[in-house]
Order: sequence, then structure tokens, then C-alpha cells
Amino acid sequence: MKRKILAGLALFIITISSSFTVANDAVPSDAFKQEFLYRINKVRAVGCDCGNKHMPPVPPLTWNDFLTVSAAGHAQDMNYQNYFSHDSKDGRNIEDRIVMAGYIFKGYRSFAIGENIAYGQRSIAEVTDGWFQSEGHCKNLMNPSFKEIGIARNGLYWVQDFGGRESFTPEEQKMMRDPNVKMTFKRVKIHD
Repeated sequence: MKRKILAGLALFIITISSSFTVANDAVPSDAFKQEFLYRINKVRAVGCDCGNKHMPPVPPLTWNDFLTVSAAGHAQDMNYQNYFSHDSKDGRNIEDRIVMAGYIFKGYRSFAIGENIAYGQRSIAEVTDGWFQSEGHCKNLMNPSFKEIGIARNGLYWVQDFGGRESFTPEEQKMMRDPNVKMTFKRVKIHD
């Protein structure tokens, strides 16, 4: 009887510890990053149909740790507070979270951000396939303005944050230093 209880307890502890290991990718492994980049960039290289719209090939995405910090924080927040939304319960939106994570736009000519979220998928293949099969998520994945990505998983919550920044050209930098030139900047948000 004592052996059965100890064996049951050991099995319970092993099950609990393995579920926590699998369910939280707050600090993604290299394998996690490489599989996501491979799956996404393979499609970006050839283009695809997002709903009824054909999206042409676009350059590959690169991994960005600031975007990963933002994604991990939002995935953890949704998991711990049991909600599913692009807006955090404390009122922060995607821009707030991404900028607070260190992905800044000051000093760049253009700045683009986006986010995909998902719940319930159990593998990178499943969540990536689901995003590509959803028109809006697919358009984010194929958006040529996005150059960088960060992805995290917490429990069954997945967050994929996108960014794209373009530096000023040397000519524009020279003009900005010229006291006789007045430059104005306009912030533009793109929505689907």
C-alpha cells in the first residue's frame, strides 16, 4: 500500500513538473526561435494567399529580443489573469507593451508594429498553421513592413509581436542637423 502511494505521488510530481516545463517559453530556446523563423520565413519566401488576397514574397523576419520580452509579458499576463485580448487588463495596448519592453521608435524614419495572439494550440506547427489560415493573422505574417519578430508562449497562450524600423538616410540625417531646414513628422497607424 505504501509503495502504491509513493509511486502515485512520484507520478503526480513528474506529471506536474513536466507540464510546467512544456507550457512556459518565457525565455525561448534556440530551437523554439529557429523553428518559428523557419516555418514563417519559408512561407514569406514564396508568398501565400491570406483569405482572398494573394500576398507576394517578402524578405525574411529576424528574431528580436525586445519584441520577445513584450510577447512573453503579454502571454504571461493573459495566462495568469485568464483573459484573451490584444489589450491588457490594466489598459496597456500593443504599442505600450512593445515600447516599454525597449523596442523604441525614436530616431527612426518609420516604425511599424503588429501582434498575433492565439490560445489552445499545443505546438509551434499547430499555432503557425492556424495563424496562416486566418486572414488577418496571415496578413501580419506577410506584411513587408515587419522586419523583426518576437514570440512567446505561457500555458496555452501564444503571443507573436512584430516590428519594423527604418533608419533615416544619410541625406535625411544631414538635413535634420541643418538649422535652416524644418522637418515635421507624422505618426501613422495601419489597421486591417
